[in-house]
Amino acid sequence: MKVFILCGGRGTRIQAVNETVPKPMLPIGSRPIIWHIMKAYQAHDLNDFVLLLGYKGHVIREYFLNFAAYTSDVTVDLSCTTPERLTFHNNPAEPWRVTLVDTGDSAMTGARIWRARHFLGADDTFCVTYGDGIADIDIGQLIRFHHAHGKLATLTGVHPPGRFGELTLAGRQVRAFNEKPDISNSGYISGGFFVFSAKIFERYFDDREDLVLEREPLERLARDGELHMYRHDGFWQAMDTPREFHLLNTLWQEGNAPWKMW
Repeated sequence: MKVFILCGGRGTRIQAVNETVPKPMLPIGSRPIIWHIMKAYQAHDLNDFVLLLGYKGHVIREYFLNFAAYTSDVTVDLSCTTPERLTFHNNPAEPWRVTLVDTGDSAMTGARIWRARHFLGADDTFCVTYGDGIADIDIGQLIRFHHAHGKLATLTGVHPPGRFGELTLAGRQVRAFNEKPDISNSGYISGGFFVFSAKIFERYFDDREDLVLEREPLERLARDGELHMYRHDGFWQAMDTPREFHLLNTLWQEGNAPWKMW
């Protein structure tokens, strides 16, 4: 099963962290967040990735084309001009097949998925996620849920992380103050981590540059009764702002990263 990862957005709210790389390449620890996302899928035996590139896509392309050089110690024999001049040490190879697809600098999410559809068969089921969000989702269970309900599309519903302090009140008296609540009780939002049948391309997608996955395609699928929600009540966190970037890095550095399932 292939995993499409949306990697083409500009990420304007987080550019203060680093303006030279696209958001999927921002590091958590020593590796970009896209590596963490791919490792989470690998933990459930999904290793065939299609990266939907756009803004500064060449940075992502160079990373994977030179993956061994970026992730291992290397000796370069400058007296040699053949490929044998490179010796890689402790090479942490990954069992991944990575397809890099240029889907345009300005295309929206729905158009990017449409433009990579030729990497699928007509009857394929495939996963889609964003290149800037991480979770401890049981991907295998998500896929089984999708097959069980028999519809065209599944999204993962998550609880939005609390961004502000929450107050417990009795009248106007503050009974409790929780500065950084883990989970809000406001219900579910879409956390990405989709599973789709390739049949969605017959009715719900096209090549319009402004086609946004989260609007017309998902809204029409919902109206047609073809969209189900998989509930995820565990950890989920998008990385849209510098604060969220620092939060994920703190969790990783402290050894408290819930998404680390490998």
